[in-house]
Amino acid sequence: MKTVLIVEDEKMIRQGIRAMIQRSGVPVEVIMECGNGEMALDILRSQKVDVMFTDIRMPKMTGIELVKSVQELDEKPLIVAVSGYADFSYAVEMLRMGAREYLLKPVEREKLWEIMRKLEQEILEVSENSRTSKRLGHQQLKYLMLNERITEEELYTMQTEYESEFELHAYQVCVLNPKDIETPQEQPYIYLHNIEGDDVYLVPEKNTQLLLKNELSQEYVGVSLLHSGIRELRTAYREAVDARRRAFCTNRMQVYAKEPVKHVPEEFCGQGQKLTGAEMKLQRVQLVGTDKTEELVKAWNGLFHAVRNEWIKPSDFVSSMDEFFMEAKKTYRNVLEEEREEVKRLKAYYAYPALAVWQAEFMEWLLALHEQINSRFDSSRNQQKIKQAIAYIQENYDRDLNMAVVSNHISMNYSLFSYLFKEYTGSNFVNYLKAIRMEEAKRLLAETDLRIIEISAKIGYDNEKHFMKLFKASCGVSPSEYRKNVQNGQIFRGGGKSN
Repeated sequence: MKTVLIVEDEKMIRQGIRAMIQRSGVPVEVIMECGNGEMALDILRSQKVDVMFTDIRMPKMTGIELVKSVQELDEKPLIVAVSGYADFSYAVEMLRMGAREYLLKPVEREKLWEIMRKLEQEILEVSENSRTSKRLGHQQLKYLMLNERITEEELYTMQTEYESEFELHAYQVCVLNPKDIETPQEQPYIYLHNIEGDDVYLVPEKNTQLLLKNELSQEYVGVSLLHSGIRELRTAYREAVDARRRAFCTNRMQVYAKEPVKHVPEEFCGQGQKLTGAEMKLQRVQLVGTDKTEELVKAWNGLFHAVRNEWIKPSDFVSSMDEFFMEAKKTYRNVLEEEREEVKRLKAYYAYPALAVWQAEFMEWLLALHEQINSRFDSSRNQQKIKQAIAYIQENYDRDLNMAVVSNHISMNYSLFSYLFKEYTGSNFVNYLKAIRMEEAKRLLAETDLRIIEISAKIGYDNEKHFMKLFKASCGVSPSEYRKNVQNGQIFRGGGKSN
């Protein structure tokens, strides 16, 4: 129960009812008080109230007049009439007008508690029924958006049951890549998670721009035209999906269905067709694993450039990529056997916000695959380079070191180095460097009297607090506790406890 309103002109009685509510065992977020019906009506018009306790005899507006006025509101509270014995007949009249319960003065604590528990149960049931109804309604909306052949009977049923409930009189549909988020229950739009790999928002026209400027301001979104009614929902959804595909491919934050498709000169259209043709598709597969790394990168960058500039349609781009993964699997079956999950993730193109994000992950994967295949013929050379990198890390861990510095030192492609380093060491670069630094920190703590801030600097951390946080996460104790334990003989330098 969120809000309870106590309407009573006598302050002592109001405070007594408030105290009983607080001790009832029913959780209430807000308890409000007012001294007459007019004030109560103003509150009820401005905010939602779950339960209202109201006296009958009050100045300005009686409890009976208040209950009559409440019946005209869109959101009505559950009403409990509070009356003296002489006013019991009025309490009966209030029950006829919509009050749920009544209490006689002086109010009995147990009786009020019983009423609170009863009303709380009713509110919970109504809330659960409402959530269930909304879930069913959302399923029906998904069904409508995804099915071309909807019968007239189905459409009529949906209109009758859901059109007014979901405010689908004038709305737009927004589509973006799926997010692992929880949306609040009370919101001025309908949120449908992961429909065919997209998140979908059905937004009343008055709220569209607000949503795009706030919650979706950093998202790559496709926005439909303005539509009205459930019958137009599938059309609106398809418009938003097509606009979302364009937003993805062109790396634009918001694309509207009303925007005309960019005019592309014939020569560039021809170039796009060539890039998605059989010859170029085969070339992009066959370049993998050769010594022509620059040519491989150039071929793929050419494809992505054409997609961004709309020389290639989103559907043709997806078809080309699907064919590439299929052909690569046939050609490099043994190597790709361990890449199933990675390929599966990459094939969910629109789960990524934009082409630029997808391209970066794809090219890192592709170059690693390229080198993995190529390294079968030159694995000893690569191992030697990784050994050089490890030696360099061990000699320079106390510097501001990162993967770019090390990969440049051994003259190796950044993405390729990332892949080969993890394959050789079994750990990624960040964790490997951290492990070396932590081991040296333990040695310095055990063998020297250096201060923590000095040890932090000696192993490459300028920020002492950051070092202490990493050390505790790695060793289970703070640097000071570790030094104390070593001195007391409770742990050996390696970190194990003594017997």
